[in-house]
Amino acid sequence: MPGFELIDMQELEEIREIFDNGGVLFRHSFDDLRHGIYKVRTFEQAFAQKVGAKYALAVTSGTAALRVALATLGIGAGDEVITQSFTFVATVEAIIESRARPVVTEIDETLNMDPADLAAKITHRTRAIIPVHMLGVPARMDEIKRVAEERHIPVIEDTAWGCGGKYRGRSLGTLGALGTYSFDYAKAMTTGEGGMVVTSDTSLYQRAAAYHDHGHENNPAVPRWEDTRSGSGFNYRMSELQGAVGLAQLRKLERVLAAQRGHKKVLRDVISTIPGISFRQIPDGSEEAADALIFHVVDHVSARRVRDALVTAGVGTKILPEAIIWHFAGTWTHMPELVNSCGPDLSVAFPRSKDLLGRSVAIPVTVKMASDLPEKIKKSVQSVL
Repeated sequence: MPGFELIDMQELEEIREIFDNGGVLFRHSFDDLRHGIYKVRTFEQAFAQKVGAKYALAVTSGTAALRVALATLGIGAGDEVITQSFTFVATVEAIIESRARPVVTEIDETLNMDPADLAAKITHRTRAIIPVHMLGVPARMDEIKRVAEERHIPVIEDTAWGCGGKYRGRSLGTLGALGTYSFDYAKAMTTGEGGMVVTSDTSLYQRAAAYHDHGHENNPAVPRWEDTRSGSGFNYRMSELQGAVGLAQLRKLERVLAAQRGHKKVLRDVISTIPGISFRQIPDGSEEAADALIFHVVDHVSARRVRDALVTAGVGTKILPEAIIWHFAGTWTHMPELVNSCGPDLSVAFPRSKDLLGRSVAIPVTVKMASDLPEKIKKSVQSVL
């Protein structure tokens, strides 16, 4: 968190190049006007190379990326898709928009998908699994992929929070059949809104590219207005303006990650000696994106008291504990599809997740950290514990 801290003239120069060369804001066509400037296409190519995928497809949001990925796999009515209880509502929204049944697992001490609960919740109707690398920490992908591969179920990685992280040396988002990313304003890199789908499977890429463009196959043998199509789609195309900003932000990603990892270590070190806290588990072989530092206290009351002390000192928290209603499936009673799937009382549907999250505190990790912040956090936590 987040790329917006570093927005400067580099983004403006990328945008200015569009207007200096015809001002075409649509990602396709108008070749004679744009003088070779294709910002979205260039952004996709650069992003694919960065993460080590064969293909990248830029879309309008991280939510759209999930919807496109599900459509690419042919997910529809009667299918079940499994994700985890700790995520943003968008993950389940995308499943519901696909007309599939959302199935939700407990989380483990990584605060990501519990592979054991995943295995227990697979049925003959399960068509996809969506682990989420929540707040920059990789899910246990070895165990999750083992469960998925044994049952021949594709994995879609929700990497909205994990852009730049790695697992066993591979970029998060490239370990499953498809990976999705978010570039909203609070992510490690931002295009304001926006997202990306990545894959190294040519057939999956072709289906995704067509679906996100009203079914257009962009057949080079015919003009676009006579384009071929083999299936329906929708409009999730990224604009050239977003692509331009994305290019500038991508060049800054390593700087963002290095700052976040360094600052997270400083914050962890300064509070690690305080009695009564423990830290979120990080899977072996992980290189986290370090979006937030999460620690556990004895109970929910203590977590709220820590949060209040931090706020009093002018230090914010992130999602845990105050914004949990948008990030824990146990509170999403506004989704009838989820209630029908997981039971009428969501508050008791995920007891282990509720316990872990209820006694957790998340400190946002910034790129530009104030020099007095670590000591403020330490004193605030100490004042409660």
